Amino acid sequence: MKVNHQVSDELLLDYASGNLSEGWSLAVATHLALCPEARRRLDAIEGAAGALFDKIGAAGSVTDSDWERMKARLHGQTSQVQTTQGRTPQGRTPHVAQGSPVRASEGVIPEPLRSYVGGDVSSLKWKALGRGAYQIRIDTGDTETQVRLLRIPAGKPVPEHTHDGRELTLVLAGSFHDGEALFARGDLEEADGSLLHTPTATEGEDCICLAVTEAPLKFSSWIVRMIQPILKI
Repeated sequence: MKVNHQVSDELLLDYASGNLSEGWSLAVATHLALCPEARRRLDAIEGAAGALFDKIGAAGSVTDSDWERMKARLHGQTSQVQTTQGRTPQGRTPHVAQGSPVRASEGVIPEPLRSYVGGDVSSLKWKALGRGAYQIRIDTGDTETQVRLLRIPAGKPVPEHTHDGRELTLVLAGSFHDGEALFARGDLEEADGSLLHTPTATEGEDCICLAVTEAPLKFSSWIVRMIQPILKI
């Protein structure tokens, strides 16, 4: 499986440094479980940060060239990946063993998401959103984000919307088109208020995604906006 849309360097750096709240950390950690290249990039960040810390301890300062070398290492290092963890506010720790890809026997939902919702997709208690779409709200101790699983029926769109703040969408099964881009299993889409879009599940298979937001979506349709408080999206 090749992941074409990976977590950004900025978000990965925040994850490595423990600066993400639980919802964001859960999305990134689950993406890492599905994406070997992102795990290698995380290892590069941790290795470069350790080297930079050693230099600060020895010399007491860091130059612009040191920072440039660190950024180059982030993009170029492919060393052995080790286990890492993303800290969360209330002590719950989404984590992924960096180095082993997800086995087929682990199914649609890998760790750490599996610890939140279980691993059997057929037993999940979906709640209808209308037009064949379903959601499961995931409880966390995080007051900053809203975390949910979404199931979008094959060939159907999510109504046109933009965002107040950041949205992360990680594909677990199926795929969706967003403009010209195709997002499939393991792909992570990062969106914000600059993006007005209508993600559409591809034909042939429902699309199951992990979605994390920090504010309700801003829908273009006034009808959808009217029922939005009931749907809690």
